[in-house]
Amino acid sequence: MKNVFITGASGGIGSAAAERFAAAGYTVFAGYASGVEAAEELGRRTGAIPVGIDVSDEKSVGEAFRFMEEKAGGVDVLVNCAGIAAIRLFDKITAEEWDRMFAVNVRGTFLTSRAAVPYMVRQKAGKIVNVSSMWGITGASCEVHYSASKAAVIGMTKALAKELAPSGITVNCVAPGAIETRMISHMSDRDKKDFAGEIPLGRLGTPRDVAGAILFLASDDADYITGSVICPDGGVTI
Repeated sequence: MKNVFITGASGGIGSAAAERFAAAGYTVFAGYASGVEAAEELGRRTGAIPVGIDVSDEKSVGEAFRFMEEKAGGVDVLVNCAGIAAIRLFDKITAEEWDRMFAVNVRGTFLTSRAAVPYMVRQKAGKIVNVSSMWGITGASCEVHYSASKAAVIGMTKALAKELAPSGITVNCVAPGAIETRMISHMSDRDKKDFAGEIPLGRLGTPRDVAGAILFLASDDADYITGSVICPDGGVTI
């Protein structure tokens, strides 16, 4: 039985991914930073094992991976779903806000991937799936720091895919569009309706839409795919 570690598993996309992986027979380690109640509820519902982690903190990441190694030997699949977002005019972004955005979205992806890779290299197999955003491709007004961090995740995905391919490890990325999660909770119903009208498929996405793409990239059916970016965005980035 393969095991998967999903960071940000107490969030909308992360919890949907945990549900999909659990249903597919994986042992699921559900990483969370502050949503302990949500992580514990996810565990009761799916059998996922909650793992407290601050992905931006090297010590916390090390402790989390040692715990999973004791439980399961190592991580076969890593899903880097933890992330933060913010809307801010560019000239109002503080250096601290910029650094925090990159600490979670980019440094976090780096630290967890670095911790997972040694086991995967020894096994000559493994899957890493990073979660970026369509804004990492197109850029978003008033979200420069978020867009830049998500573009960095895409660059990291492509570079690491090349480096790890000889070891039988694939590294891919999903770049979701507007998904019904906390990250768009600031939008009014009218704004959501207007946004949906600009999407070729005519609706906002669901966490399950994204989770399906993540599960596919982690599956044997995606063994010959690496360094790719799949966009569950309803066609926005066409």
